[in-house]
Amino acid sequence: MGKNHIGTITILIKDRHAQAPDINGILTDHGHIILARLGVNLQPRCIEHCTAMVSVAVQGSAKQINDLTKDLDGIYGIVAKSSIMTD
Repeated sequence: MGKNHIGTITILIKDRHAQAPDINGILTDHGHIILARLGVNLQPRCIEHCTAMVSVAVQGSAKQINDLTKDLDGIYGIVAKSSIMTD
């Protein structure tokens, strides 16, 4: 496994109701590198087709962090970007 890094992944979700099961499945699959997650509803009181953002704190190899980001970004209607904070 490579060097251990700390970073964040920010996930922009076009329709949180429709896409939550896919996102949660991927996050569960990669749960061993997730330190914390914060979900933000960008449209308070929204009932359908709500936009949301999730920020995930991660710790793992650069490959593990990049693999998680790639899996999330591969879902239609999702944009995921990672930032590795340590060298």
